[in-house]
Amino acid sequence: MDISARVDYAVRAMLILAEAESSGSGPVSIDALATQQELPRKFLEAIFADLRRNDLVLSRRGARGGYVLGRPASEINVGDVFRAVDGPLAEVRGLRPHETAYQGVAEHLPSLWVAVRASLREVLDETSLADLRTGNLPDRVQQLLNAPDAWENR
Repeated sequence: MDISARVDYAVRAMLILAEAESSGSGPVSIDALATQQELPRKFLEAIFADLRRNDLVLSRRGARGGYVLGRPASEINVGDVFRAVDGPLAEVRGLRPHETAYQGVAEHLPSLWVAVRASLREVLDETSLADLRTGNLPDRVQQLLNAPDAWENR
């Protein structure tokens, strides 16, 4: 699985907003978001347009303006952010996994693609920004992290 720069930058920026929510520090400007995580400002503006369109962030105008989360960090999961900026979690040649069909020896492949999507959902949709910000990850995610080969390349 390839995690795009858009997803990586979006999650990092959303974590800054989650931290601002937790501390009560108010809206965060694009410039501050870009500076704190060394993100390209113009790219971040485009990402935030997608996040705003999906109601994950709200913009505040004025001298102390910027962005805030569209709902509490505990109610925004990483899967929401992923889908807002990159579309569906899993696609096969532009199709959703359950829409694929094969013949012959590959006839059972759609089942595997659906299982891959389900495993992504299990991790990304069960992990909120609040969980990620604090490091208090869901039990199933923690179990996956503790697997003997979890941190090894293959």
